[in-house]
Amino acid sequence: MTNQYLPFLSEIVEGIKHTDVEDTFRMRYEKDDVKPGQFFEISIPKYGEAPISVSGIGNGTIDFTIRKVGKVTNEIFEKYVGEKLFIRGPYGNGFDINLYRDKELVIVAGGTGVSPVRGVIEYFAEHNNEVKNMKLITGFKSPEFILFKDDIPKWKEKMEYILTVDSGEETPNYKVGLVTKYIPQLKFEDISKAVAIVVGPPAMMKFSALALLEAGFKEENIWISQERKMCCGIGKCGHCKIGDVYICVDGPVFNYVKGRTLLD
Repeated sequence: MTNQYLPFLSEIVEGIKHTDVEDTFRMRYEKDDVKPGQFFEISIPKYGEAPISVSGIGNGTIDFTIRKVGKVTNEIFEKYVGEKLFIRGPYGNGFDINLYRDKELVIVAGGTGVSPVRGVIEYFAEHNNEVKNMKLITGFKSPEFILFKDDIPKWKEKMEYILTVDSGEETPNYKVGLVTKYIPQLKFEDISKAVAIVVGPPAMMKFSALALLEAGFKEENIWISQERKMCCGIGKCGHCKIGDVYICVDGPVFNYVKGRTLLD
């Protein structure tokens, strides 16, 4: 029996800087068992481990977009291309691409919430014929905190894309205001059959989902990804438990019918 707690070494093959506190670490990973929205535990001996969502799936690589916020992540930022980190996973259920094929799809993501859903965005940007149409709204605190700047030109070309910042002056590159401001402006052929993914801070997900419902979406056609702090990754420690649900095992991706009861 495989020890689910046992990490393995993975080499950093590329580092991509986004902001002063956020980088993407592209890691060597040869298996094909990862879905967008799943997460790994990244660890450094003597410093601990942290759950990090997969932000990209490549040919023999996976991406982790990490914010420098504590002891473990601070130490990760001391690592460079060619060095190795311990990882274990993938954990959780992730996003099932099949649920969104041949449908009108809208993705609403805020801040670092863009990371776990980036795999879905990239998939349909590359397989545009597999979705009826696609709309994307991403929101960030300020221009300095915009993630995945290199991806934005492709996203604008492949889908209807609204990039927002919370405040400041509007420019040709981005609009100003919360993501919820722009949800009512979206147009659909048949909103009753359209599907949506919402990822971000709890308050942002709550009000974005409410805006989608008010626009005419059905609850069962919305998916969210929880951000509640996870620890062991396999449902043993109880750190991420809400009621009888273990976010790390039963999620972090939930259909909104279930997920709306877990927003805390």
